[in-house]
Amino acid sequence: MEMTPYTVHIHEDDIQELKRRLERTRWPDELPGANWDYGIPLSFMKDMIAYWKEKFDWRAVERRINSFSNYIATIDGMDIHFIYEKGSGSNSIPIMIPHGWPSTFYEMLDLVPYLAHPERYGGDAALSFDVIVPSLPGHGFSGIPGKTGFEDRQAANMLVKLMRGLGYEQFGAHGYDLGASVLGLLCLDHPECVIGYHTTSPGNPSPFLGKEAQLSEAEQAFLACSEQWYREEGGYAHILGTKPQTAAYALHDSPAGLAAFILEKWHYWTGPASGDLLRHFSKEELLANVSIYWFTQTINAANRYYYEGKHIEWPGPDEVCLVPHGVALTATQPHERPPREYVERLFPNILQWEELHAGGHFVALEQPERVASQIRSFFARLR
Repeated sequence: MEMTPYTVHIHEDDIQELKRRLERTRWPDELPGANWDYGIPLSFMKDMIAYWKEKFDWRAVERRINSFSNYIATIDGMDIHFIYEKGSGSNSIPIMIPHGWPSTFYEMLDLVPYLAHPERYGGDAALSFDVIVPSLPGHGFSGIPGKTGFEDRQAANMLVKLMRGLGYEQFGAHGYDLGASVLGLLCLDHPECVIGYHTTSPGNPSPFLGKEAQLSEAEQAFLACSEQWYREEGGYAHILGTKPQTAAYALHDSPAGLAAFILEKWHYWTGPASGDLLRHFSKEELLANVSIYWFTQTINAANRYYYEGKHIEWPGPDEVCLVPHGVALTATQPHERPPREYVERLFPNILQWEELHAGGHFVALEQPERVASQIRSFFARLR
């Protein structure tokens, strides 16, 4: 595997072009009192775009990214970007932590020091991890798949090759959302490689449910909740799963449009009771994530995973995975909180099932210390 150190640096011309485009934003109308009922409010977007244009410091984001060890590995002809932080201990467990959607590796950076250097936070260096945070293919600074049909299982195979290229025949994993789909399939296809798998997105991938499946009341309620959520909130997934290229023209061309598309998900999937997303994430954090999509021009490639999902070979009726499994449930998003018996249909070897009592979909950035604590406690059972 070819692997070279990498430094993130966006050309100044690209930064100035972004500001020029933000200056020329053409704003849509909005109904009085629409609030969040019709989508992301105009007042919120005007505030975020003004901040992005006038105060946001991309160079500070670059400095933070480059404070970690960044690399590019070439695997099967595709570049894969990843953060690689060796643990303080002499027997650190290697752990792979891919991101979700619409997110990037940047969301996971706060987890890295808690896992690699626990002694800095009152923990034990003997319980450290070698942390690998990749940009999934088609995201961030990784390459874009150049042919149709590239889906989660192929991404999983590339991550296995990355870890083997780093010298790890076995490794731990943590993931959610798209990262959970990729890692869940990785566990099914390469169980011999996985020491243990921890997730905040249990039930992804979903177990096979045939017509004869006997579902508990809790499972029936969960599936009904999931169906209702998809009817009310899943329009984006249907569009991206059928005609992603059409949406790409606006998202690729307009930074305000891209920001609205991404930030809407961060709001609804965090589910702030106060209605204020900025009580959970700073403007810098939110716009760093959006900026990575903008500068790398990867929103179309990232969105295509929804379309390519039609080609995935999902778990069959007799497929189970005995990889040790750990679950941490977030406080919001009931459609992401399946009952244990539902998860056990595919992952019966659950060693840890805990409540975080906090956080939403993007919990790794929202509550990094809590998530890291759950990861450490799970893998402590496997050392």
